[in-house]
Amino acid sequence: MVMIPTDLNNSSYANDPLYPWLLSIEKELDDWYSGNRSGGDLDNLLSDCISTFKNNAQYRNDLRFLKIWFLYLEGSKDYENIFREMEENEICIEHSLLYEWYAYFLEAKGKWKEAHIIYHIGISRKAEPIEKLKWAQSLFVKRMSERLNTFSLGKVDGGEQVEVGMKLINPWSAFILEELLKKIHPRITKYDGYHLSKKAYSGKVALSSLKKSSRNKIIEIGGKKYQIKGCAGQGAFAQVFKAYVDSNPDDAVALKIQRPAFPWEFYMYRQLDERISGKQRSSFGFAHKIHIYSDCSILICDYLAHGTLQDAINSYVVTGKFMEEVLCIYYTTEMLYMLETLHSVGIIHGDFKPDNLLIRYSKDDLSEEGFKDRNDSWLDQGLYLVDWGRGIDLQLFPKNTEFTGDCRTSGFCCIEMQEKKPWTFQTDTYGLCVAVHMMLHNTYMEVERKTSDGGYIYLPKSSFKRYLNVELWRALFTKLLNVKPGNNDIELLRSLRKSFLDYMHDNPLLIKKLKGLLVKQRGTLCSA
Repeated sequence: MVMIPTDLNNSSYANDPLYPWLLSIEKELDDWYSGNRSGGDLDNLLSDCISTFKNNAQYRNDLRFLKIWFLYLEGSKDYENIFREMEENEICIEHSLLYEWYAYFLEAKGKWKEAHIIYHIGISRKAEPIEKLKWAQSLFVKRMSERLNTFSLGKVDGGEQVEVGMKLINPWSAFILEELLKKIHPRITKYDGYHLSKKAYSGKVALSSLKKSSRNKIIEIGGKKYQIKGCAGQGAFAQVFKAYVDSNPDDAVALKIQRPAFPWEFYMYRQLDERISGKQRSSFGFAHKIHIYSDCSILICDYLAHGTLQDAINSYVVTGKFMEEVLCIYYTTEMLYMLETLHSVGIIHGDFKPDNLLIRYSKDDLSEEGFKDRNDSWLDQGLYLVDWGRGIDLQLFPKNTEFTGDCRTSGFCCIEMQEKKPWTFQTDTYGLCVAVHMMLHNTYMEVERKTSDGGYIYLPKSSFKRYLNVELWRALFTKLLNVKPGNNDIELLRSLRKSFLDYMHDNPLLIKKLKGLLVKQRGTLCSA
């Protein structure tokens, strides 16, 4: 690594300890551009500089230090966490260049939605010069509009169908979401639990002070006090915390804090309430309320303490074992039931993966009766689908609309996304196949194209273990990975679920074994 000069005697360096580092970084950049140094030397120098000064208030609003951060960010694969660290250390957060540079960086990477959000964050914080930032955003919007072929939506209020100029739409485009939110605004404001404020969040405890390790801080939302008990999850623009309402351990909720404000997920939860009723509704997350502020939103949802399907899979991975087939069958039937229910009411989850599938356990002892029809104690047992930020409401689009765009979740991009073809329900069914593959093989799924009847089909590369019921699993993957346009997705999901349930019903000992495994699993996950 390049050493920092120690023989610089200029007295001004004492007042500006960053200056020698700037000289060394400049020299290192010159050497790197000329091919005399490796990028690793520069990265190490930038990292050391950032570690030295990131807590120094003298450089918090210094544009030279901001440039050092961005030099480091541009060379890192972990740029999202680096930007999050910049925000946590309040590096130039009141300067528009922070948002302009990072948004432009994201745009160059094809992350248009994220770039759009960054512009909004900067403007909501009134970063200066604000007019320069707004001008940069307007140019960005113009570029995006050209890319999206000036897509526009018509009315959606009162159930009226939208009119669009094209049938291939990226449902996750920041512009599409923004346009949809404008159209549904009159409806969403009438939903129970919707609370809108034009002011920034002004509680005594700043939301920005909440970290992964935060415990027992009290934040006030809508007249209630929530005691933070820990961080349950974190993404690029949102954090989820477990909290006790009025410090009551028997009243635990999940608080999802998102910047900028994002009411779409609350809208999706209310669509679940309106379209799914009875025992089916218990398989999907529930939102109590949302508080919208000018700088963020706080979504308050049910909290489940038993972990996720991903946790269950990991409990086998760490021991080098595989999930028992009867457990795999059970969770597969649960996922098939979920998608059958969702798709039948015109909803696509859009981010279907084990991390978003919480595990539920029945309060009562399980019995053999009621298993096949999900009745009695089995009604409260199973999986619980959460995180609806990428949900798609098909009723907001014309009939037979197909989608384009990439879910950008590694390992979960459906075949149609990989091949730049239109898709609809495939994003969910592919996610189900990946989850099943992870249960059976402890690895993400890779697919390959194989010749079949003069054409070709897609199948997982991994071979099935001989002790498995190969016929059942092969039928699942073959049918769900090769859905043809126009096929009845709902009937397919229902028939596959029936095949697994019939297999279990014809072997009563398997249900008894499943009961024992679920009891054992509950003990393992809840004590982890």
